[in-house]
Order: sequence, then C-alpha cells, then structure tokens
Amino acid sequence: MKIIIVGLGQAGTTLVKTLAGEQYDITVIDQERRLVDRITDKYSVNGVTGSGASKETLLAAGADSADAIIALTHTDEVNLLSCMQAKALGTVRSAARLLSPDLVRESEALKQQYSIDYIVLPKYDIAEEIYRNIGMPGFIKLEGYWGKNIQIIDMNVLDNSPLAGRSLADIKHSSDLEMLVIAAIRKGKLHIPDGSFTIQPEDNIAMVAPREKVVSTLKALNVMPRQVKRIVIVGGGITCEYLLELIKKDHMDITVLEQDVSRCRDLMLKYPDIRVVYSGGEILDVLEEERVSAADAVISLTDNDETNLVISMYSWSCRIPSIITRVDKPEHVKLLHRVNIDITVSATELSALKMARFVRSYEMTDSRNEIGKFYNIAENQAEVMDFTATDAFPALNISLSSDKFRLKKGIIITSVLRKGELIIPSGNTCIMEGDRVIITSSKSNRIRNLHDILR
Repeated sequence: MKIIIVGLGQAGTTLVKTLAGEQYDITVIDQERRLVDRITDKYSVNGVTGSGASKETLLAAGADSADAIIALTHTDEVNLLSCMQAKALGTVRSAARLLSPDLVRESEALKQQYSIDYIVLPKYDIAEEIYRNIGMPGFIKLEGYWGKNIQIIDMNVLDNSPLAGRSLADIKHSSDLEMLVIAAIRKGKLHIPDGSFTIQPEDNIAMVAPREKVVSTLKALNVMPRQVKRIVIVGGGITCEYLLELIKKDHMDITVLEQDVSRCRDLMLKYPDIRVVYSGGEILDVLEEERVSAADAVISLTDNDETNLVISMYSWSCRIPSIITRVDKPEHVKLLHRVNIDITVSATELSALKMARFVRSYEMTDSRNEIGKFYNIAENQAEVMDFTATDAFPALNISLSSDKFRLKKGIIITSVLRKGELIIPSGNTCIMEGDRVIITSSKSNRIRNLHDILR
C-alpha cells in the first residue's frame, strides 16, 4: 500500500513511526528539508521537500499512483488543498486534519468540496475524551465508546486491586460482572489473555463492558469516581471552549485561567456563568492565589507541555483527586505516569492513531468481510475490530470452547452484537450468521477478515 504523509510536525512524525515498520510504501512531504532528512535517515521511507498543496511536489511523491494521502500540516488550508490536488492526480483515498473551529463546523461540506474521505478533529475529540474522564482517578481511563454499546476501559492494576493475583477464570466464576479483559501489558510485553492468565500489580489492562454497566463494573473494581463540583481549567483555548460546551449543562463551579486578556474577554462574554480569571503571572503563584488546591478536578490545557507538567505536579502535590493533562511529547507522558498521573490527552497521539486506523480500515476494504470499526489499544500493540459473520464463515454455530473452534494465538473474541443485543462471550457462546463479531488481536497477526482469526 502506497501512502503519502504531508507535514512532519509531531503528529506526522508519530504517524510515520507507527506505520514505518509495517511494510507500507511511505513517502513524506515537508517544506523543511531538515525534517525530511531526519525522517528519511531514521526510517525506511522516501522524502520530498516542498508544499503538499503543489501538484509538482505531489507528483514527485507519486500521487498519481498512491493509495492514500494523509495531510497533517498545521495549516488547514494546506491540508485541504493537498487532498484535493492528490485526488485529482489519481490518489485513491485522502484524509486531513482540521484545527480551525470555523472549518471544523463545516467539515462535512468540506469533505464533498475537497473530495476528502476522512477528517480528524483532534481538539474536539480531546474535549470529549476529557469529559468522559472528569472525576476518574489517575490509574483508570475510560477510552472511546465502541458504537452505542461498549465502553473500553484502560486500567493500571494497583497492589490493592481486587483483580491483583487472580486468574481471569476465577474472576469470571466468582462474580457476575459483564466485563472482559481483552489485553494486558506487562513490563512492555503484550498478552492477549485466556482464562488462565493471572493479573499482577503494575499490569496495564484493557477491558470492555456494556456501556450501561460501566458504573457497576467500576464499583466492583473498587473504583469510585469522584463527584466533581468544582473544576479548574488552565488554558482557555479552542479545546477549552469545546469542553465548556460539554460540561456547562452539568451545573458545576467552573473556573478558567487564561493568560491572554482578549481571550478572557471572549470567554466571559460567551459564558457569563463561568468564572474566567486572567493568569498572566507566575503559574504557581496564580494557582495558589486562586485556591486551586480546593478543586475536585484540574484540567491543564495550555499549549506548553512544560507548563502543563508543572500544573499537574502541583495539583498532585495538593492531592486533587482528578487530574487531566494535555501533553504532546511521549517522554512527558511517561514522566507523568511514573507518579500515577495517568489521565493524559494528546492531540498528536490522537491524530496519529486515528490516521493509522484510517489506513488499516482502507487496507481491509477489499477483503471478503469488510471491517466495520477499528481501534488501537495496549500501547498500540493490539487492535480491536469488528466484522459481520456471513454464511461463508467456517465456524458458524460452534461454541467458542469447542475443539472445532480454533483461534489463532494472540486473538480473543471480545464481544458479539446480535440483533442489537450485546453478548460478552463465554465458552458456550456461538457465532451466528449476521452477528457482528468484535475481536481483539495482536498487531502481528495482521487480521484482514473474520476468516483470519482461525487456525
């Protein structure tokens, strides 16, 4: 599969890193030669220096025969033109990132106008991710919803967790929880667990649960989300505004700290019920002056990773129960995780992961069973995807525990959707024609259709 990536900022570089080891034919484009040289020296990819909106540059990158172009520059207009020009030259699929609120509101119309197949809106997506996790402790994070039915839960297992030291079979037999552990990372290594797998402290596990059972599942895991009454948001940019739209209906005491005076005025006019404070001084002095230590949740959304780190570490020292931090550099994420401040959000990571899903979904559209949805989990080492079972699937109506139903190593049946009903599978579960079958697999299996899950 031939892919062109336009823009070698943090998101473009992260995407190259994600895709470079997977036998794709990748060509990168950037206007800065040093960025192109750095990437082509580090990874087995081709590079072209120039504007991604230029036909000449796109032709030099092979747009007349490319399968996909992904535009991730910091300029929305360049991303839109790059996709349109590439499509006109012969590129089959296109995807773009949009950052401007004005263009985000027009994204559906822009898809038609510029022949774009997929658009990523990272600032809005991050706001939704933050909203899901307000009040959650640092060792657990609610990931995206899988359609309307399933919640993906990411959890770092602590020493006092009721799961620690227990096998998955024991957990299932001793409780009536409708949840399933689908992946675990232990000392950096991926495990797709079976019933004999024993969860240990410091494991990072991914679980699925019915959306309506999330609260009861968390309660059974001794996870009690904090009731949040007072929120402090540091950084009043576009992501903050999207977040305010989501939380204003919850009638909480919200304070926004912003260091740009004109932006403060804009927010005060648009949200008269929200306290907006100018924060132009030293950040620690501002945090103390505004009694941030009395907040139930602190959300750091400035454009500076280092400032967000300082805010989060201060909040942690004040024992604030819910801390959510915007970070873009992977090394900063690791630093926060060492002190168990694990709810981090990253526009860079989100854009790169969504574009990687776009590539994998497109890669599988010519398969016998077209993929429905696709999701990366477990530090990007595993994939969750769903397929519709047809009458050609050779293991129809055979229970999952049967010797005749032989899964490949590193694969688990995550759940089954049958006529709108969600089934968390057991050994007695069968796959029937018409079922939507959701599976989790190690990336190394390279699953392309439902037939591929069987040995």
